[in-house]
Amino acid sequence: MAGQVRQGHVREGQVREAGRTKASAPEYQGALESLSVNASLPEVLAKGIEELRAAERAGDRREEARCGLAVAEACRRLGRIDEADRAWKASYRAARAAGHEGAMAWALWSGGTLARQRGAFRLAYRLLRLAAETGERGGDVVVRGYSLAGLAETGRIQGDYAAVRRLHEQLLAEARRRGEARHTVWALEGIAQMHRNTGEYDEALALFEEAADTASRAEDKRGWAWALRGIADVVSVRDGDVERALGLLSRAEEACREMRLSSALAYNHKMRGNVLYRAGRYEQARELYARALEEFREMDEPRGTALSRLGLVKASAHLGAAAAHTVAELAELRTTLDRIGLRHARDMVDKAAAELGVGPLPDESGDRERGAAKPVLPAVGAEALRAADVEGLR
Repeated sequence: MAGQVRQGHVREGQVREAGRTKASAPEYQGALESLSVNASLPEVLAKGIEELRAAERAGDRREEARCGLAVAEACRRLGRIDEADRAWKASYRAARAAGHEGAMAWALWSGGTLARQRGAFRLAYRLLRLAAETGERGGDVVVRGYSLAGLAETGRIQGDYAAVRRLHEQLLAEARRRGEARHTVWALEGIAQMHRNTGEYDEALALFEEAADTASRAEDKRGWAWALRGIADVVSVRDGDVERALGLLSRAEEACREMRLSSALAYNHKMRGNVLYRAGRYEQARELYARALEEFREMDEPRGTALSRLGLVKASAHLGAAAAHTVAELAELRTTLDRIGLRHARDMVDKAAAELGVGPLPDESGDRERGAAKPVLPAVGAEALRAADVEGLR
């Protein structure tokens, strides 16, 4: 498998083709179509609400759906979860009233992405599957591709790499063929993250660097910032190069602040904590983990919250926290991660217990809950998975 990915990502002609086109944001539609992918989220939200109200006054349900989608996405990325939930549902209702399946699919995609962000993985699978199927019926190849990408990312976040690796690779091939720089960057980063998590650091670094280069040439600041975070992670864990990693994270943080990318900024701070922790700078790491934890809690993001808590527990243990307290915290975290369905992160808790010399942990959740949280990718169905095929997406 690694050979297949490597073969794909060194095909420079394909990469240059993807990077030639300036990145666009297909979720900004109708009156908002001219907005840049790098527009600040408060700007997107303000413009989206303004145009949404105008569409409501005009009785244009399709335009309501389009503008509502932008409002939903801006709220989601700003961590305004309840508002995002109301907005995507209103967008779907407007699209359904207009009889426009493409707009319905985009609203479902937004809802599925929000569900994943909130840790509701089963709901995310269901909404994203519906989005892919609805997009296919409506003839919107872009939303279909985004929805399949969402399914792949959901499985990847849960650690089910066997189920989604091929899907990532197929979506990368299609994004390159069509010259979609933003989706090329997303797929490169997803595959890179799987390599990083399985210890294939050289492969991960090459893919993250390619993603950063592609994003930079396409003027995709969001994708660029995420890629820099990935590079920083790898050079920290593989090379122990603390200063380079921190420098990369500082550059990425500037882009996150400029665009007001709340979630990306919180993950940046958590990664900074990881880099400092690996370097044995536990007091500084604890401060960064605590900061990220507060940010994730503000936006009700359980995955980031749990991972920040894990870092905080580990740093505190090195700074003298009682072993009994550490065991209790880790056991509670493992139960939380079982409930959410984050198997890869759950394994990280067990490794932390071994590293800190407090394992094995008492197994309060057991395999029953782990099995209950297993990704449900088979529910996507053969037809929806075939949509990931290069031929199927044309």
